[in-house]
Amino acid sequence: MAPTWDTCVAIIKNAKTDVATLDCFPVIFQRFVIAAFWFAGITAVIMIAFAGIRIILAQGDAKKLEGARHTLTYAIIGLVVIFTAALIVNIVAFVTDVTCINTAWYNNCK
Repeated sequence: MAPTWDTCVAIIKNAKTDVATLDCFPVIFQRFVIAAFWFAGITAVIMIAFAGIRIILAQGDAKKLEGARHTLTYAIIGLVVIFTAALIVNIVAFVTDVTCINTAWYNNCK
């Protein structure tokens, strides 16, 4: 069974040597991927709101409106990329029958 975050931290705290091991790599990688998805999603939503405010504040100025549209377009493209990445992970999980990665937190892998 793959170590959980708690057992991984316990392994590090109770280590008798200072030699680094890769026992905790799956846990750290899992946490990193989850944090990256959250960060990208929150950033995209903030950028969409920011683009909406810029569109409102453009007040008909074509140059400002063009910049706001580009911001909105790229933020939406970012969200599509995020959802597509999650979809690909779920498709791979379905095809390979690794159902533990179908959940949002990937914490039930054994």
